[in-house]
Order: sequence, then C-alpha cells, then structure tokens
Amino acid sequence: MKPNILAICGSTKQSSINLSLIKAIADLTAAEFNLSIFSSIESIPHFNPDKDNDSPPPEVSGFRNRIKNSDGVLICTPEYAMGVPGTLKNAIDWTVSSGEFSHKPVALITASSQGQKGHASLLETLRIIECSIPDETQMVISFVKTKVSSDNKIIDPATLESVKNLMTAFSGKIRKT
Repeated sequence: MKPNILAICGSTKQSSINLSLIKAIADLTAAEFNLSIFSSIESIPHFNPDKDNDSPPPEVSGFRNRIKNSDGVLICTPEYAMGVPGTLKNAIDWTVSSGEFSHKPVALITASSQGQKGHASLLETLRIIECSIPDETQMVISFVKTKVSSDNKIIDPATLESVKNLMTAFSGKIRKT
C-alpha cells in the first residue's frame, strides 16, 4: 500500500512555481506515493488562541485532519521578504497546541529566488513542533524559475537528481515510522 502524502504549497498564487514543483514531484513519485495537494491554505482564518479549542473553525479542523490522516507531509514554499509566507506560518500556528505535526515525517523544499533565510526560519518552527525532518528531507532550490517550468517539469538535471534523492530519503523515513 502506497503512503499518503499531503503536499502543502506555501504560496497562494494560482500560477505558483512551488505548485508546479509539487505537481512535478507528484508525477515523479506516482508509483511510490498517493500525493494530495492541500489547496485551500488561504481559507484558514487568522490564528486566534481564543478559538484554538475543542471546536476550532471548520477550515482548521479540516487542515488538522488532513495532516493527521497523512503518512507524511511535503511542504514546498517560496521565501517572502527573507521569511516564511504569512499564510503558511498561520496554518502551521493552528497545529501547535493540537500536535498533528508531532513526529510526522516532513519534507521541506524552499524554492525561491534565494530561500536560505526563509528556509532556516521555517525549519526552526517545524523542529519546535516536533516534526521528523532530517537533513536529507530538506533542501533549498535557489533561482527556482530557471529550474522548474510552468508546465510542471523539473528542467535542471542537478535539481531533478536532488529532488529524487530527497523523495527517496522521505520514503525511507516514512517506512521507518
């Protein structure tokens, strides 16, 4: 039985290069994973501790359940102003107290013009909420627009090889849990 992977795009842009990257990865790993894309990150309301209780907003419950019911989570995100996109950070904030990410295998790809600072920031957040994210399941793809096409193909051979290696490591991590 193939593991179920939830893919989260950190961008809300309809023609996001990170969404193209997720779709390219879905094609590359179709024999290995059942990959579904969480496509409504922008519908998650602003985090409010007063509503973070046994009856959170339905969009939050749905997001938490998708994470809980997955065998692993793939996050592909751009870097915005040297940091994490607000909608992605907001969605993750809703899981801090409920613990869906705790010990969940996660692969993180930050794909942007640069990416290192946003990647480091998000990585710290994911580690503090106890994601299982070893070095081999994370990477930065700088200058991503020269490496991934808008028709969902990884066109740079070195990037393609790195993504394949990351997904192989991710598969191994999932099978160990």
